[in-house]
Amino acid sequence: MRRKTRSCCSPSCRPPAARRAALLAALLLLSACGGGKDESLRIGAALYTQDDTFISAMAQDLEGLVREAESGTGEKITLFIADGKSSQSTQMDQVDRFLARGCDVLFVNLVDRTAAAVIADKAEAEGVPLVFFNRQPVAEDIQRWDQIYYVGADARESGELQGKLVLDAWRADREALDRNGDGVLQYVMLEGEPGHQDSLLRTEYSIKAVTDGGVEVEKLASETANWNRAQGAARTVQWLEEFGDGVEVIFSNNDDMALGAIDALADTPRDRWPLIVGVDATAPALEAVAAGQLYGTVHNDGRGQAQAMMDLALALWRGEDPAVDLKEGHYVWLPYRPVTLENLDEFLED
Repeated sequence: MRRKTRSCCSPSCRPPAARRAALLAALLLLSACGGGKDESLRIGAALYTQDDTFISAMAQDLEGLVREAESGTGEKITLFIADGKSSQSTQMDQVDRFLARGCDVLFVNLVDRTAAAVIADKAEAEGVPLVFFNRQPVAEDIQRWDQIYYVGADARESGELQGKLVLDAWRADREALDRNGDGVLQYVMLEGEPGHQDSLLRTEYSIKAVTDGGVEVEKLASETANWNRAQGAARTVQWLEEFGDGVEVIFSNNDDMALGAIDALADTPRDRWPLIVGVDATAPALEAVAAGQLYGTVHNDGRGQAQAMMDLALALWRGEDPAVDLKEGHYVWLPYRPVTLENLDEFLED
């Protein structure tokens, strides 16, 4: 992956004095050209939006890992981070700029997963390895080239674990959760953006885990809130007006929307809150678990994903085999873990 450095000067036969002068001039010119071998790894990281708490935390993790790698190896690493602001055309321009400035590896958190093929072809044309993360492209796009990778976690697992949190709460104290005593769990669902695989899988498998556990459920409402805290709050306000205390559980595809539900409930004081569960285990969500407002969440290992991305980038740049556990030659999967008040201290320490 290291680029070859072209010579900025050539030797010539001159008298000793002239040769010394020519050597000095050559050294100065080499210095101006960067001199010797290019030892700087350049990484371009394109984010779908930095307004997303989880993605923003991942960007901070990447910055910290770059500093650690530089300190540990003495290698120079330059990380460029671009905020796509939820616009695929903006992100495409950012990818083009990363390639034009000579980035050695690309990290891409897609705005629109259907754009993966175009970005993959651009990266392959320039011979620049590409690591998609957090938003998984379809398998055909990942397999377009042998240096395309995906780093993330299995969204189905996060849905199953979220559902099991609710199932455990039902089994532990059914009377507290089944407010109307009808033996049916009434719930609402805050969904991420339409068509996003994490949103679809978390929505499906969270409820499946509950019903597979023998609990009958009734969906009162389900609305898209685009992973956004304010939109999560707005949807919850509507449901509280419509269903009142009939809502027994609020499932949320991520923590930001769950925190929005908490905001809405805090603004409309009531004696009993519905049980609320999220996904990601962001720092604000862990605080909400500690405060007893969020029953539980599912830890999405953003730092572990960032570390895997850095390990991949360094190995590819050095021309080494990646030291990460690659599945099918392209995928790095990180496990999810459930979080409640009982095991909260483990995650606060992290």
